Amino acid sequence: MHKRVTFDDKLLPYMLLAPQLFVTVAFFIWPSGQAIWQSLIIEDAFGGNTRFVWLANFERLLTDSAYWHSARITIFFSLMVTLIGLALALLLAVMADRTLRGATAYKTFLVWPYAVAPAVAGVLFGFLFNPRVGILAYWLDRIGVDWNHQLDGNQAMWLVIFAACWNQISYNFIFFLAGLQSIPKSLIEAAAIDGAGPGRRFWTIMFPLLSPTGFFLLVVNVIYAFFGTFGVIDALTKGGPGADTNILVFKVVNDGFRGSDFGGSAAQSVILMIIVMTLTVVQFRFIERRVHY
Repeated sequence: MHKRVTFDDKLLPYMLLAPQLFVTVAFFIWPSGQAIWQSLIIEDAFGGNTRFVWLANFERLLTDSAYWHSARITIFFSLMVTLIGLALALLLAVMADRTLRGATAYKTFLVWPYAVAPAVAGVLFGFLFNPRVGILAYWLDRIGVDWNHQLDGNQAMWLVIFAACWNQISYNFIFFLAGLQSIPKSLIEAAAIDGAGPGRRFWTIMFPLLSPTGFFLLVVNVIYAFFGTFGVIDALTKGGPGADTNILVFKVVNDGFRGSDFGGSAAQSVILMIIVMTLTVVQFRFIERRVHY
């Protein structure tokens, strides 16, 4: 039987929806509309000379080799941040879900990094891995690794990946731990009585029951990797060395505010928005089928 909520006051439903509608319009619809309009024009730095150019900004962008290089490293960066962040957080959550001494302190320490802003995380990793004064760079040198992320593009890429993962692991850890603690212990105990080892209990009981949490975190982490890592890149490498860590979200800001290419920057932001929306739809369309609620 289909239940339907009714209100005595006809204005009440609209009043309840108003705050959410205001937030959606003010922080998504209106900025998105502005970005689309900006991507179709060329204007000077002061906005006094504006010319409508249709899709010329997109055409210029899609024939730019630097843009495609940025797109390629963004795919690699986002894939690594999502996979490593989710895998490590799940491992830590499984360890924290066990009965062990000092579990409260262990969980508290794992949650703390989420309170650190991405830009601050970038500064911390930059100091730790500074090739001249960083303590971790010193120990890498002691074991034979010639570390200098300011000159080596591969080292810079892995450094920003680890910094972005470290900043997001706490968020993933909280959700995975909550999901693990919601699994009935009687199921796991019954499997143990039947002779299932820890690995089999995890893959046949715990992992399928965690699939709704994992799917939610997959969507959130992909969005984080594309949009939420600007602070880490800006504080740690500023897109360098060369353009080896110049991911799309950093290139949007760099070209717009530092290069004064407002039309090109807006076109990049529109393409980035379409990519993330497409990925989210694909995830809901194909991956959600394997989720068991």
